[in-house]
Amino acid sequence: MNIDGSSALVTGGASGLGLATARRVIDRGGRVVLADISEEQGVKAVADLGDAARFVRADVTDEDSVTAALDAARELGPLRFVVHCAGRGGDRARIIDRDRTPGELATFAEVVRVNLIGSYNVLRLAAARLSGNDVVDGDRGAVVLTASVAAFDGQIGQTSYTAAKAGVHGMTLVAARDLASWQIRVNTIAPGIMDTPMLGRLRADIRDGLAATVPHPGRLGDPDDFARLAVELLENPYLNGQTVRLDGALRMAPR
Repeated sequence: MNIDGSSALVTGGASGLGLATARRVIDRGGRVVLADISEEQGVKAVADLGDAARFVRADVTDEDSVTAALDAARELGPLRFVVHCAGRGGDRARIIDRDRTPGELATFAEVVRVNLIGSYNVLRLAAARLSGNDVVDGDRGAVVLTASVAAFDGQIGQTSYTAAKAGVHGMTLVAARDLASWQIRVNTIAPGIMDTPMLGRLRADIRDGLAATVPHPGRLGDPDDFARLAVELLENPYLNGQTVRLDGALRMAPR
C-alpha cells in the first residue's frame, strides 16, 4: 500500500519524531494532518512543510479533538495511514522515597492517561475510519504507535513512563489480531535516546554522555531515523503486530 495519493494523520506532528515523519510522508506523495497541542509549533511546521500539510490542535486523550483531526485528514485525501507520536515524559519518582513516602498516584495516572490511554484513543478512533476504506494491495489502512525502549529497560524512577510504554507494546499484537479481519495493520516503534526538542534543552556534555552509551552508531537517534522506519511500517504489507526497537543496540542501565 503506497503512501502516494493518500492522507495521513500524525499526532505530535508539530515537532520531533512527528514532524520528521510528516516530512517523509509528504516526500512519498502523501498529505498530512499534524495533530498537536502546540498551536505555535503547528503553524510553524505547516509553513515549513507547505500545502501538503494542515495543522489541527488536538489532545490525544480527547475524543472530539481526535475526531476533528481525522475529519481534517480525510478532507485532504483517502485517509489510510496514522502515526501516533504524541506523548509526554514521566517525572522521575521512586515508588517510595527515602522516608518511605509512597509516590504520587495522580502523577502516575497522568502519565498513563496521556501515553497509554491516549494511544488507545487514537487507535480506536482511527481504526473506525480506516475500516471503511476499500482494500488496496491487501490493506484498508495501517497504524504506527510509539512506545519506548523503557518498555523493556525501564530505569529507576521511570515506573509510570515504563508502565505506559509497556502497555503500548503489549497491545500492539492484540490490536493487529483484533483488526486483521478489517485488513488494518498495527505496528509500534520503540525508540531509544532520540535527539528531540526535549533532549535539546540539555547541556552539551549531558547529551554527549547519553550518545556515548549507544553501542553503534555512537550518537543520539535522529528523528528522521524514526520517520524512515515509520514509513516502512506503513507501506510494507507483511509487517504487522511488531514492536521494533530503534536504539542502536542500546540497553538501558538501571539508572
